[in-house]
Amino acid sequence: MVLSFLLQTFIARVYLIPSESMEPTLHGCAGCTNDRILVEKLSYDFGDPQPGDVVVFLGPPSWDSDYHSIRSDNAIVRGLQNIGSVFGLVPPDENDLVKRVIAVGGQTVQCRKADGGVTVNGKLLNEPYLNNPMMTAAKQANPCLGPEFGPITVPKGNVWVMGDNRINSADSRYHMGDSLQGTVPIDNIRGKAKFIVLPPGRWGVISSPNPQAS
Repeated sequence: MVLSFLLQTFIARVYLIPSESMEPTLHGCAGCTNDRILVEKLSYDFGDPQPGDVVVFLGPPSWDSDYHSIRSDNAIVRGLQNIGSVFGLVPPDENDLVKRVIAVGGQTVQCRKADGGVTVNGKLLNEPYLNNPMMTAAKQANPCLGPEFGPITVPKGNVWVMGDNRINSADSRYHMGDSLQGTVPIDNIRGKAKFIVLPPGRWGVISSPNPQAS
């Protein structure tokens, strides 16, 4: 138990995907067998998150307004849930979220329908993780896959994050009114999502192509 705690605190941890905001990259939809992902914690000790990285992070204060504890009121059950969260069997009792990094400190991000989608520093992003029937159809009607936004210049030490399921993701776009303009401090990031470890039929590496690459 102690070794497991140390590994999950400093090296890597298994997280349960709780929602559909990263579909179809990560399954968490109603009726799905939710993915369990391995989040590696060492990478960002030696470098900053990069565009395209899928990250798990602690939601800033304004992202916590709708969060309610998922633990039982029964002390015994709550204890079992806490143990289960160490092994990724249940989510941790904290507002940990998973999104994709779109822009980093110093970059300006916005979306205008006339531009054809999200741009960073004026350049239209190439987002292959949106190439699925649901997003393709929605994007034809609305290239922003939601409200237009920006321009927002990301503060140094922060990132702008969005879900792959753009039409159902409460991401940076929906927190632009807070003191961070919807961005997330790098210090809040738990680690980089590297692998889907469960269920067995979903095993694989989590793709993180740089949407800003040519």
